[in-house]
Amino acid sequence: MTNKSIPNTKIKSNLKYLNLLAQQYSSINEASTEIINLQAILNLPKGTEHFLTDIHGEYEPFLHVLKNASGVIKRKIEDVFGNALGESDKKSLATLIYYPEQKLDIVLREEKNINDWYKISLYRLIEICRYVCSKYTRSKVRKALPKDFSYIIEELLHEEPDRADKHEYYGEIINTIIDIDRAREFIIALSKLIQRLVIDRLHIIGDIFDRGPGADIIMDTLANYHSVDIQWGNHDILWMGAASGSDVCIANVVRICTRYANLDTIENGYGINLLPLATFAMEFYKNDPCENFLPKFDGESTYTLKEIQLTAQMHKAISIIQFKLEKEIISRHPEFNMSNRLLLDKIDYKEGCIHLGEKVYKITDTNFPTINPENPYKLTPEEKELLEKLKFSFISSEKLNKHVRFLFSNGSLYLKINSNLLYHGCIPLDENGDFKKVDLEGKEYSGKALLDKLEILTRESFFHGNKLRQSQHNTDIMWYLWAGPFSPLFGKEKMATFERYFIKEEETHYEKKDPYYDFRDNEDICNKILIEFGLDPEESHIVNGHVPVEKKNGESPIKANGKLMVIDGGFSKAYQSKTGMAGYTLIYNSFGLQLICHQPFESTEKAIKEETDILSSIVVLEHSSARKRVADTDIGIVLQHQIEDLKMLLLAYRKGLIKEKSKQL
Repeated sequence: MTNKSIPNTKIKSNLKYLNLLAQQYSSINEASTEIINLQAILNLPKGTEHFLTDIHGEYEPFLHVLKNASGVIKRKIEDVFGNALGESDKKSLATLIYYPEQKLDIVLREEKNINDWYKISLYRLIEICRYVCSKYTRSKVRKALPKDFSYIIEELLHEEPDRADKHEYYGEIINTIIDIDRAREFIIALSKLIQRLVIDRLHIIGDIFDRGPGADIIMDTLANYHSVDIQWGNHDILWMGAASGSDVCIANVVRICTRYANLDTIENGYGINLLPLATFAMEFYKNDPCENFLPKFDGESTYTLKEIQLTAQMHKAISIIQFKLEKEIISRHPEFNMSNRLLLDKIDYKEGCIHLGEKVYKITDTNFPTINPENPYKLTPEEKELLEKLKFSFISSEKLNKHVRFLFSNGSLYLKINSNLLYHGCIPLDENGDFKKVDLEGKEYSGKALLDKLEILTRESFFHGNKLRQSQHNTDIMWYLWAGPFSPLFGKEKMATFERYFIKEEETHYEKKDPYYDFRDNEDICNKILIEFGLDPEESHIVNGHVPVEKKNGESPIKANGKLMVIDGGFSKAYQSKTGMAGYTLIYNSFGLQLICHQPFESTEKAIKEETDILSSIVVLEHSSARKRVADTDIGIVLQHQIEDLKMLLLAYRKGLIKEKSKQL
């Protein structure tokens, strides 16, 4: 829109806003300069987006994929150096960029002529850095520069060493860095700058928590990442509910941690005291082998036999408490349609069996020292005391509350960004493929409106929960999102936790999936979902997680002719035998979409010492010869609106409707 095309009526109707804008751009020159700057930014290539999902506490492969940007850094090295470097040198350079501190420690022990190595490495890193920052404005790069070396790096990035008049200047900077013993720090700074610049924005599509040992490490990393958003998964919402003071969410979190022998996260990561649970379990289950509750280990166990036995006892103790607590929440909310999860009163405690519908099943464990058969859901005084202690630990954990607040401020149930719709689980559908109508607070919601309402209730739950810790009603919706039959994060008719523990027959373990999972390979259904969320189905995609893709059985992550991509491929070790791989990631750069399939990551130590990388294969989903520009993105739309506003301000100055402010001398 040109200045002349802006009608006077529009300018006059926006004078109040334009006067506020004039405080930031106080003259024609300042407004004009910003218009030129924004217009230029619109024509830069769009930044690279990186999509990951279902990390489940596996911090080592997560951190490595983050450092190598799913292979982007290796491809940048290939672009810059091609045949000029051998494969060994390229591997060494990549490892240096991924793990600069650790790699430098090895080099300093082994390299005989360290100054020559420093000089070669600095030149190579500067070349890579110059290449990866070429798609950004100098202003954006400047903001990313480490403070200690910002001036020097900026000089090196924007000077050509081959120019005769600057050759000595450029070389002297490198020599001086080495002479004054700052090469190590400078190399670390450059390596981390490269890591930051290759990815413009990171998307985490849910399930950061549970199973693996380092969810807290992952959360610390995300909290310090330069640009990240999170679409909550059902495991995330469970921890969010626990931090909000929900008894039933706390019981579930502790149960899962004992089930997968993941006590380090809860005790060392978040400082939550499990001693009261251990004491309780030893008192009530001391002679119980708790065979059905023995912890599952994804790798080799470091637990002693006594620790395994105690963990099993803790596991059983908290599971029984969980089943009791679920009665309270299900009774409060008949609209949740979860009465089929009330099973303690279906047990014949004398006969050791359970009545499910018209069938009767033997139960495999009949020792229930804390259950009164006449009132099976009543908590004992000891269980109530234990819950109070656990709740105090959860709501008092400073680190957990910091992480959960980060999940709220940077997360949501879904996200629309750059023609992509991101969500963790599903959009609930009925058997006909129509959006499922779900009763919430006496009103029916479906499709986008359902997710919007659930997010509002979730946010209210946390912030009210912080004030009213004793009011369980405030946090009930978080538990529903964890396990409810129409939860978009869970996506199953039921969570058969009790059946898996106590009933041998696998028919009772079956968890029927939402019809969404039958329909998500249907292009028309995916188009309907995209339209429901206000996206153009001709150019938009759905990016989904939650259910691991069984690649080894021939399943494809690409559904509905490319409309939907499921990028859960098994980051968690527990799923890798099922998927035959170790996860998918998605890259969306200015040329299009690339799906990356990863093989298992052995260890950080091996990656550093042996310079190994995750073996990854790339599937190019979409490739365009015409690069997407910033103007083609959501940020581009925002910038175009800003340009329009500045043009109005410019015209207001020229018409005398707003006076320019002179600078004080």
